[in-house]
Amino acid sequence: MRAAHLLRRPVGLAGLGLLVIVLSVAVLGPILWGERATVVDTGNLLAGPSAEHWIGTDNLGRDLFYRVLVATRLSILLALGATAISIVLGLVLGAAPMLAGPRLGRVVTWAVNVLVAFPGLLLVLFFAVVFGVGERGAALAVGLAGAPSFARLCHTLIAGVSERDYIAAARIAGVSRLRILRRHVLPNIAEPLIVNATMGAGGVLLSFAGLSFLGLGVQAPSYDWGKLMQDGLNGIYTNPLAALGPGFAVIVAGLAFNLTGEALATAFGLGEVTGTARRGRIRTAASGTRAPAATAPAEGTLLSVDDLRVTIPGAGRPIHAVRGVTFAVREGEAVGVVGESGSGKSMTALAVARLIEEPIRVEAGHLAFAGEDLLAAGDTASLRKRLGTSLAVVFQDPMTSFNPAHRVGPQLAEVSRFHQGLSRKAAFARAVDRLRAVRIREPGRRARQHPFEFSGGMRQRAMIGMGLMGTPRLIIADEPTTALDVTVQQQVLGLLAEVRRDTGAALLLISHDVSVVTDVCDRVLVMYAGRIVEELPAQGLRTLARHPYTRALVAAVPDMETDLTRPLAVIPGLPVDPAHVPAGCAFAARCPLADDHCRSAEPVLEADPAGNRVACHKAGQPLPARTEEVTA
Repeated sequence: MRAAHLLRRPVGLAGLGLLVIVLSVAVLGPILWGERATVVDTGNLLAGPSAEHWIGTDNLGRDLFYRVLVATRLSILLALGATAISIVLGLVLGAAPMLAGPRLGRVVTWAVNVLVAFPGLLLVLFFAVVFGVGERGAALAVGLAGAPSFARLCHTLIAGVSERDYIAAARIAGVSRLRILRRHVLPNIAEPLIVNATMGAGGVLLSFAGLSFLGLGVQAPSYDWGKLMQDGLNGIYTNPLAALGPGFAVIVAGLAFNLTGEALATAFGLGEVTGTARRGRIRTAASGTRAPAATAPAEGTLLSVDDLRVTIPGAGRPIHAVRGVTFAVREGEAVGVVGESGSGKSMTALAVARLIEEPIRVEAGHLAFAGEDLLAAGDTASLRKRLGTSLAVVFQDPMTSFNPAHRVGPQLAEVSRFHQGLSRKAAFARAVDRLRAVRIREPGRRARQHPFEFSGGMRQRAMIGMGLMGTPRLIIADEPTTALDVTVQQQVLGLLAEVRRDTGAALLLISHDVSVVTDVCDRVLVMYAGRIVEELPAQGLRTLARHPYTRALVAAVPDMETDLTRPLAVIPGLPVDPAHVPAGCAFAARCPLADDHCRSAEPVLEADPAGNRVACHKAGQPLPARTEEVTA
């Protein structure tokens, strides 16, 4: 399809046509015209254009037209060789932050930025002097001079891809950095690299011609287009074609590479590379110590979180995305987390799943899963194995959770190969079985398809199937029904319920949909501005809610008894900016019960005799009657 689209465009047709001609001449030129290009004719020294010699002869009477054709091979080979050097070195430098870690990566990135600031021609001349004249020195000079720009490109592309969810899943599965780069990153940046390499080859060709023209490149008796231009310069006024002929060849070859690259960019539909916020290793406070657990986890507790804090460095002051969250999930229990966008739900889940990297800082008084302290365990292989098999994460967007360059089956099988030691064949068979378990029809055929061949609901099911490759005791589902229609949403929720029933796994469900959490979960945590403001049973969400924010969330969800003649209820105002959380209660500016005390003193999350918790100075007080706002 892309090839057909490429050939339908005039630019693509012209570029590919010229490139085929240039490459054909490079391959066949020395074979067809090599002897004619070396024949010495002392009777036609420095002759002008004629029917026998189209662009004249050189100082030995050799035909310049045939020499231009024969020189195509060396010119193209040198250009492609230097381009390969630039790409390989640029890829190594661009991947340094991912392979060597952030500290060394920052040093490499700084050095690359310094080199990019220098004019390319200046770098070429500098390296040409360092490596000496000749073909090898010129290839190294041009290749090294082009490496910084490719390194910058590779760094940008890798940074955009390396923060996708499927990369985070590979990290948590214990896959090495080099394998992640080779298997997951490079296939997804290959297209823009090919396009830029194709376009860059034209510039490299011109650089080589310039070096040979200055006498720093190809030396006699070898010759390329630049060398021929240098030889023809002496007779520029008597026979201009002697210099213009090889110059015209440089232009044609450069156009061929550039037009082809431009057409490839359009055919591939290359746009900006999207990414997500930086994630990675979890760490404790800057001092390297952490507070002891406030209370010991109750018996039967699978996940215990106490005073969890997530801090994001900011340009001015740090952003406190999660502020002192404390909760627990028991064996086989389903706990929902609700709240508006930006309330800290997903950041809490990512911190628990060990998917947050520096420079974001994660601190907690206690963070344990299945009796293992996640903060004290570090990045040991045993911890990665536990988190890759006992803890499953279903991300919000399965399109970014799966690697689009690989088929679905092998991506699921990778979990069993790394953590269960299965062979490639056995792991793939288990992947097919897991796809069947999540109600995907024809799992054998579907396992051999790419993620883009799945519908949204099927991708979400496959994502759940990936979590079931091990024996999960806890499933963290981050907005698993977002962007799905109601029918598919119910299928996914029903599948999660079946999985819990069959495996006995606990569930931590992140959602902004109150009705979904009510139907699926046993308990609900309501978050606002990075804090839990209320915790109560899911079935009592409509009747037992005491926090004004919780009651506003419930009221904003229409049901079968909603009066269709009246405007829909909404929560007035906007959510709090995490970078500027006000003093006192964060919800005070939107709360109809707020007073001066609410705006000055932050409420404490306290439990009532029934075990329900609420953080509000006016908890349970009746809301004043007000005119409902109308949504746009």
